[in-house]
Amino acid sequence: LTGAQDGSVRMFEWTRPQQLVCFRQAGNARVTRLYFNSQGNKCGVADGEGFLSIWQVNQTTSNPKPYLSWQCHSKTTSDFAFITSSSLVATSGQSNDNRNVCLWDTLVSSSNSLIHAFTCHDHGATVLQYAPKHQLLISGGRKGHICIFDIRQRQILFTFQAHESAVKALALDPSEDYFVTGSAE
Repeated sequence: LTGAQDGSVRMFEWTRPQQLVCFRQAGNARVTRLYFNSQGNKCGVADGEGFLSIWQVNQTTSNPKPYLSWQCHSKTTSDFAFITSSSLVATSGQSNDNRNVCLWDTLVSSSNSLIHAFTCHDHGATVLQYAPKHQLLISGGRKGHICIFDIRQRQILFTFQAHESAVKALALDPSEDYFVTGSAE
């Protein structure tokens, strides 16, 4: 799955030189992040205008439409994570009201889909990591802060300054004992 600055999103197969599907054509907002869900049957794309779009992967048409497309953040959606069976999605980004990390239910109407919005990360959240064993979200912000959220309780557990500049990467070890942060500096 590839995403580009021109907004295009294409899916390829290892053994074929041509694309299988073009989910988005060039001329859309720049792609900020894209993932497959853990089952491999859906893919999601976050973009620079604050949208998250999700498609079924097993499409037979060459230019399928997303089954879900929401504006999750008013400025940009920088990252997202499929939670559980991918009906719950967490997003990070930048919104005018500082609700920069959000939880969404994809099975309800778009007007009721926002489950919870965390007010955190002045100037926006840049990255997001889900820890399924502990049911935690870890987010990094533009000012170098890390926030850890309990998604069951819907509360922020910890916030600390990890870097002097924007957090650009988060990684979690498979046993969920440690996580690593990387920054712009």
